Amino acid sequence: MLKEVKVNKLTGHSKSGKVGKVYIREDDDIKSGDDLLDVESNKGNITISSDFDGVIKEVKVDTGDEVNIGDVVALIEGEENSKKGSGKSSFSYMSGIMKPKKREVESDITIIGAGPGGYVAAIWAAKLGAKVSLIEKENIGGTCLNWGCIPTKAMVKSAEVFREMKESEKYGVLGENIRLDINKVIDRKNNIVKELVGGIEHLIDKNNIELFKGEGNIVNDKKIFVKTKKEEVTINTKNTIISTGSKTSIPPIKGVDSNNVFTSKEILDIDKLPDKLTIIGGGVIGMEFAFIFNNFGVDVTVIEYNDKVLSMLDDDVIDEIEGIAKKKGIKLLTNSKVKEVIDTEDNKIIISFDNSNCKKYITSDKVLVAVGRKPNIEGLGIEKLDIKTNKNNSIVVNERLQTNISNIYAVGDVTDIMQLAHVASHQGIVAVENILKGKKKMDYSVVPSAIFTDPEIATVGLTEKKAKKDNIDIEIGKFPYGANGKALTLGNREGFVKIIKEKKTNKILGASIIGVNGTDLIHELTLAIKNGLTDKDIIETIHAHPTTAETIHEAALGTTEYGFIHY
Repeated sequence: MLKEVKVNKLTGHSKSGKVGKVYIREDDDIKSGDDLLDVESNKGNITISSDFDGVIKEVKVDTGDEVNIGDVVALIEGEENSKKGSGKSSFSYMSGIMKPKKREVESDITIIGAGPGGYVAAIWAAKLGAKVSLIEKENIGGTCLNWGCIPTKAMVKSAEVFREMKESEKYGVLGENIRLDINKVIDRKNNIVKELVGGIEHLIDKNNIELFKGEGNIVNDKKIFVKTKKEEVTINTKNTIISTGSKTSIPPIKGVDSNNVFTSKEILDIDKLPDKLTIIGGGVIGMEFAFIFNNFGVDVTVIEYNDKVLSMLDDDVIDEIEGIAKKKGIKLLTNSKVKEVIDTEDNKIIISFDNSNCKKYITSDKVLVAVGRKPNIEGLGIEKLDIKTNKNNSIVVNERLQTNISNIYAVGDVTDIMQLAHVASHQGIVAVENILKGKKKMDYSVVPSAIFTDPEIATVGLTEKKAKKDNIDIEIGKFPYGANGKALTLGNREGFVKIIKEKKTNKILGASIIGVNGTDLIHELTLAIKNGLTDKDIIETIHAHPTTAETIHEAALGTTEYGFIHY
């Protein structure tokens, strides 16, 4: 008997969504409760599971397809079980072989979570000769690759191209009817993600890493249980690395469950640009999306609780990016706390917020919540081992990434030390080195940070505000992009390079760059700080002309009594 599998419900009040991951193929044996596919709507993700035992006869959808409530997504064949009182329909067809297979495997290192911390740790451990098991319940690459770093940067590029095409006349290039196709923007983003995920899957396979698609649960310090679509596996492991990352933090705002409210994950698949977008949160995520959608031509407002956006930066960098944002038409409402979002009858949204003890309102088409992320530890079972956590539910680790259980380590956002993909990857390597080769400390003193606003912002090492707080005697060299020949030819004169050195030793202690190519240029200064180089070391290094890298040379000169050459 042929049974239809339908989309019976979606998250929130959504009536339609896009097919995410498809777990089944034709002729697969499945049983009641098995996951069939994911459907993503603007309010989140839902997994459609089977209510029947049987065999998949037809899969009617593919990843990326649009589906509505009531649509048939698959057909299952089997014989109906006539036993009454079972509570749901079932089939006896091939029931004997559809019980989940159970097996045990042996592993030197088991890694839970295949984000930038987990998959890098897995590959590094395998290259060092370890037998590695890798568990991932969603997509290989984690948040960074699927819903963070990479997809947002793909959208940044599309936004920049659109903005430059609209401004092309200043370059002597005339065009007409320039328009944006947001669906093609999303398709390009998805294709880039798919290509990179495929590359990581190839590396996992090439290095003989056993990958389990399911949710890992820690039974004890030597045993991990994982249930996949086809089997239940007990992994007997010598060591475990937890790298389950983080998830979007949703503030307790009344009405935040509205269909007109997005998180940073959902907005990556938006299929129609709003006329007005209000962003709650002026941190890295919020400001990157502010510039993306501003360049798309959307009217953007940012509501920030603190008195400045990107408050972790030095004041001169903040003043520069705020000035640029306002010049581009991005409205910044600081010292403001959102109290409620209210849907209107015409499918708009009203945002109620407090500003300087006054209640104020603005209207918008859509709202993006971007107030940060929190560690993801639900379902791991760490409480059974009394693994120590902080108040924010991050896992406590020592400088070797070791938890209070000696053979269990944690890396990445789940530790909440620095929520950066490149930090997670390095932590993964350090954890593996400690497991397999001996003691190695994780060093956070020289970590570059990149913010993809327009223009970009990059920082490394000591900030000016921290130096003053610690009473460090410093000298600052600051060179404007507007005096750099390459920047002028590119049409990007905004921003500056700022270098901080210690007066006593002349060693470079920190740097900030706001300007074109800033996120690439920061690595020269990262290397300088890491190796204890001085301003003289940079000055005596020949920099090619004409390049934006010359701004670093000039900023280094600015820390000396000689001053700039090209200004």
